[in-house]
Amino acid sequence: MPPFPEVLTVGETMALVVPARAEPLESAVDFRVEPGGAESNVAAHLAALGRRAAWAGAVGDDPLGRRLLAQLDALGVDTSWAGRDPGSPTGVYFKNPGDGVHYYRTGSAASRLGADTVAGLPVAGARLLHLSGITPALSASCEELVDALFAAADAAEVPVSFDVNHRPALWPSRAAAAERLLGLARRARVVFVGLDEAEGLWGTSTAESVRELLPEPAQLIVKDGAVGATEYSHSAPAAHVPATPTTAVEVVGAGDAFAAGWIAAWLDGADAEARLAAGHARAVLTIAGTSDVPREEENDG
Repeated sequence: MPPFPEVLTVGETMALVVPARAEPLESAVDFRVEPGGAESNVAAHLAALGRRAAWAGAVGDDPLGRRLLAQLDALGVDTSWAGRDPGSPTGVYFKNPGDGVHYYRTGSAASRLGADTVAGLPVAGARLLHLSGITPALSASCEELVDALFAAADAAEVPVSFDVNHRPALWPSRAAAAERLLGLARRARVVFVGLDEAEGLWGTSTAESVRELLPEPAQLIVKDGAVGATEYSHSAPAAHVPATPTTAVEVVGAGDAFAAGWIAAWLDGADAEARLAAGHARAVLTIAGTSDVPREEENDG
């Protein structure tokens, strides 16, 4: 068994199909197939920063699933706790540069995960458990999985970082998403949320109003796109760091990169300004390209 990871991430990884160059899907000829999923993206960026990061979840026992696991391994992500489901497929999504993404994930292997998955995971050995609001929306059993993961982390006194990651298409209604995601965020030690995301869910139009709604997390990071990010803490004044100027090619996946940069700095004991700056620095790498994960040549882990 490999050493316990510093950061354990749990969720769905899919096959991301993206044009090899920044051009529309309908006219592209050459494509890349890479891992893509909020939690595995975070793990891949952490590995590129030299941290021991593991991704746990499930892929289909199919060529795409085996490809994704091999690619994550090559990126330095520990996939020892990832399962292969012979009865369900690996999810797929297509990125249309500059115009969003298209998902094909219904009935995926990851959607069949449940609370019984937790017993085999190294939650107690990690320094941090990272989850997102995508997982509880995948299925009823995945909702139970997330609750069980929070309970296991609480029992082991392992802090949880939670990226709200609201995906409207996965939820039956905005009201259902708002209630469930707020409840989960209130249970986490660290919370990442976009200001526009928070406004759409909860009607909070400023970073300060998000903090008023969410006083529980020890660290709350409110991201405001190209403007910057603000961190609220129980032990220090609020800190704001402007975003790093860059030419955007594709913003999908930038939030995961930001979370990884912030987490790596947090593991190092950095202060709020340094954590936010590290998040911005990592996000720029994703915004300037079309990949959700670091390209292998960027990985120095």
